[in-house]
Amino acid sequence: MLQTLYDHFWWERLWLPVNLTWADLEDRDGRVYAKASDLYITLPLALLFLIIRYFFELYVATPLAALLNVKEKTRLRAPLNPTLEHFYLTSGKQPKQAEVELLSRQSGLSGRQVERWFRRRRNQDRPSLLKKFREASWRFTFYLIAFIAGMAVIVDSVIPSQYWYYMIELSFYWSLLFSIASDVKRKDFKEQIIHHVATIILISFSWFANYVRAGTLIMALHDSSDYLLESAKMFNYAGWKNTCNNIFIVFAIVFIITRLVILPFWILHCTLVYPLELYPAFFGYYFFNFMMGVLQLLHIFWAYLILRMAHKFITGKLVEDERSDREETESSEGEEAAAGGGAKSRPLANGHPILNNNHRKND
Repeated sequence: MLQTLYDHFWWERLWLPVNLTWADLEDRDGRVYAKASDLYITLPLALLFLIIRYFFELYVATPLAALLNVKEKTRLRAPLNPTLEHFYLTSGKQPKQAEVELLSRQSGLSGRQVERWFRRRRNQDRPSLLKKFREASWRFTFYLIAFIAGMAVIVDSVIPSQYWYYMIELSFYWSLLFSIASDVKRKDFKEQIIHHVATIILISFSWFANYVRAGTLIMALHDSSDYLLESAKMFNYAGWKNTCNNIFIVFAIVFIITRLVILPFWILHCTLVYPLELYPAFFGYYFFNFMMGVLQLLHIFWAYLILRMAHKFITGKLVEDERSDREETESSEGEEAAAGGGAKSRPLANGHPILNNNHRKND
């Protein structure tokens, strides 16, 4: 049964054009081809990435956050209340007015106290500023190294260097998929899952179908803007707003050029048009370009968010991540003072008070 499924899955007519067989892609006469079995190593490498990330965030990102004066924000915790906690976990995090009144009668609290409890409880579940900074630091480090490596691989164009570039990139995206449940959840959470799955499928298929050159170009193209976004986030969390805004504008320009111009009009054009000059279309051809289309739709969606943020920046509004969930503030001035915050009088960025980093305003 399993052997039959295996044979059907690897049927040559699915993944290869009519003039090729898997036997044609066996190593011979000094020529080496990419193979599906090469990808097995990516799963243990993904686990290794998770371990490296843990120690990186602990011993590199955390001290860097302290150096930049990125600190945890003191939050008022919601007092223990089984009735409200049960509703929060089973029915919803934002009760309607009628539900607030019902919960008020059940818990013996006033409607205002119930609303305050839910605000505090929602804030407890939101990721801390330090967690966001550490995550952005890890991704910035990887994407920057990957981009430099990608440029070197494109110039080198030798199978050993392309092999490691592929395995490391694929392993990293596996690690992102494994950790997505514990990472900072943003408004585009579902789109992120689709992106990671589509990327893993595209990298895997382009490798075992020997679309290695196209795959290398696509990965390097993505890395060229990703590290800029993560660095902008880092400076945002550190309170260096002008630096963040300037990097974000550079990121927006690079993103638009690479994802909405170069990728669809050069690379995607090559994967759609050029193969048909060599062989008739087959399932693998349609499958690869369909997944590329999914990726391109996500690029258009994110470009819309980026342009909306850029418009806010140009019109003088604070640039912040459109995907972030903003932290709620207490409505009672007395509670603000009790929290020692005085945060109400300070400007907010991503729901957190802007920290005084002892930098000049124009840093």
